[in-house]
Amino acid sequence: MKKYQNFINGKWVDAKSGQTFEDRNPANWDEVVGTFPKSGKEDVDEAVKAARTAFEKWRLVPAPQRGNILKKVGDIMTARKEKIARTMTREMGKVIVETRGDVQEGIDTAYYAASEGRRLFGHTVPSELPNKFNMAIRVPIGVAGIITPWNFPMAIPTWKVFPAILCGNTIVFKPAHDTPATATLLVEILMEAGVPEGVVNIIHGGGADVGNAIVDHPDVDLISFTGSTAVGKKISASASQTLKRVSLELGGKNAQIVMDDADLNLALDGVLWGAFGTTGQRCTATSRLLLHEKVYDKFMSMLVDRTQKLRLGDGLLATTDVGPCIHEGQRKTVHGYVELGQQEGARLVLGGSVGAGNGLSKGWFYQPTIFTDVTPEMRIAKEEIFGPVLSVIRVKSLEEGITVLNNTIYGLSSSIYTKDVNSAFKAIRDVKAGITYINAPTIGAEAHMPFGGVKQTGNGHREGGWTVYDFFSEWKTVYIDYSGGLQRAQIDIEE
Repeated sequence: MKKYQNFINGKWVDAKSGQTFEDRNPANWDEVVGTFPKSGKEDVDEAVKAARTAFEKWRLVPAPQRGNILKKVGDIMTARKEKIARTMTREMGKVIVETRGDVQEGIDTAYYAASEGRRLFGHTVPSELPNKFNMAIRVPIGVAGIITPWNFPMAIPTWKVFPAILCGNTIVFKPAHDTPATATLLVEILMEAGVPEGVVNIIHGGGADVGNAIVDHPDVDLISFTGSTAVGKKISASASQTLKRVSLELGGKNAQIVMDDADLNLALDGVLWGAFGTTGQRCTATSRLLLHEKVYDKFMSMLVDRTQKLRLGDGLLATTDVGPCIHEGQRKTVHGYVELGQQEGARLVLGGSVGAGNGLSKGWFYQPTIFTDVTPEMRIAKEEIFGPVLSVIRVKSLEEGITVLNNTIYGLSSSIYTKDVNSAFKAIRDVKAGITYINAPTIGAEAHMPFGGVKQTGNGHREGGWTVYDFFSEWKTVYIDYSGGLQRAQIDIEE
């Protein structure tokens, strides 16, 4: 069992309180991955002070040089991909193929960020006055508070940390309480690649003690948070007191539409991956399946048959298809929704209980679960479950499918399987979601594309791609008047 520490101003240190918490393997709760500092406001204060001091030098480092450091980060991550993936599987449970993909997304994000160091483009535009030059440039903002979830403990931190420091900001990073070891590996790599002391600081602990202290801190200039909609609303309210810039990437209740002309085998592969990949613990997970009535019976038979063959187990085993829930509390939440679905009148056709059998008794396993006879107004059709539970709804047409798909407070990801180009383009136009896939599942975002949603899935900002650099930089407008005299814009010139 390894003892971990916070990282503040270039030094590994214990929490001021001296208290610690354990990080355990959800596939085998007897296994302790490590102990971590249980931090509080004093630790956050020290990290923010270090970040504020470091900002004055870091903001002056040319962006291409900052990009060169991130190129090295990508190289180191590539060399250590397997080690990081295995650590991630041990502390959060998803299968090793997926954790390798999680690391690869971080690698892709590093290389993309490195290239953006030479592409932080501004704008030059004509002035309305003679002998005057107008331009707008990007400048760093200050100290960024980064708060990340446990389900993508490498990919999501890199989505935030890399563009933040590439733009010249400094970081106070609070990873999820459930996945602190992977986050620590990321910080170690950043330091090894040459990030200066104080630019990146990591503080371990719970949301109430560490997260709130970061959000409320007067010297933190912006917050980037990924997590639940309920917590996101609280962060938005708290951060508004100091007018911080805030990016929120929140919940989802994503649906896959399967039309009567779809390639059913392709659609089946998509829904299995979308619903049960990461044990359904993704904000982009396929939580609803909207089946056209003409293919409903055939597709359901195919779906139940394939789902029954999915194998629960330790994610480090090559034979495992579905890992555990992150902890006991999440498994209880999932089972609570299964009981609710039955009470609402939905028909449980598969799963609905904890995983049992050899090797499963010490972990938080839950069987892949499918409900039919689900109506659009049921809570299991509208609320985020964050587990391996799929609600199937019968629809009569494309129009009905889109209406049902839009019938939630969320709008993150969406999918439609069809061979009709007209149906595909109608879905692109009419589905209320930040992401729409055509003939692909609701999961599978790429690092160089914008990521985020509409409605209560977020507050309008986007992770990933070129758009995230707008969040982590400030626009500064510059006017250069070389006329040698006073010129007054918009003031009529007297004859």
